[in-house]
Amino acid sequence: AFSGNTNADSVIYYKLQHSIKARFLRFVPLDWNPNGRIGMRVEVYGCTYRSEVIGFDGKSCLIYTFNQKLMNALKDVISLKFKTMKSDGILLHREGQNGNHITLELIKGKLSLLINLGDTRTHPSNAQVNITLGSLLDDQHWHSVRVEHFNNQVNFTVDKHTHHFHAKGEFNYLDLDYEFSFGGIPVPGKSGTLSHRNFHGCFENIYYNGVNIIDLARKH
Repeated sequence: AFSGNTNADSVIYYKLQHSIKARFLRFVPLDWNPNGRIGMRVEVYGCTYRSEVIGFDGKSCLIYTFNQKLMNALKDVISLKFKTMKSDGILLHREGQNGNHITLELIKGKLSLLINLGDTRTHPSNAQVNITLGSLLDDQHWHSVRVEHFNNQVNFTVDKHTHHFHAKGEFNYLDLDYEFSFGGIPVPGKSGTLSHRNFHGCFENIYYNGVNIIDLARKH
């Protein structure tokens, strides 16, 4: 609760310590003015929000190839928002030469992060990691996703739920191509993903290590 002014002219200012993301703001006055009059005057200031949206029809995908020199071997951060009415579809995919790949896939309304280390002879017990978060994500509402990779530490976040885990073996030295595909896999059946269905819906604000992928797609 925030105490307001008790006269007609003074201004009381509150600065929130932490930022808030909200769809609606609702104000509920709790007390009358001691003199018996009631009124309300409110101003809210926030930050500008940039929205870049791209649509996928279930048959297309967006390929991003980045400069090898720009690659940060110690840290990878991918973030995006999505909304869809389809319960299955590939959000992003990246793979290497020896069967290594990372896939983010919507399966029956749940989001799965699949990390495959490729060589089961070298890593028989840690060759594959599959983490699932969320449910009923095919509700045509925006959902946020963030995947952070620091060496072999991985943080997988869907909306406000985060799963922290260590990918054992040589995940911090994965031999991956300098290419991401969003919305599907360019060559069907190339990797061991579960459904191979392309994404049908919308993405908003795709970022890879601070690079705005949708903005690049529009410009190039």
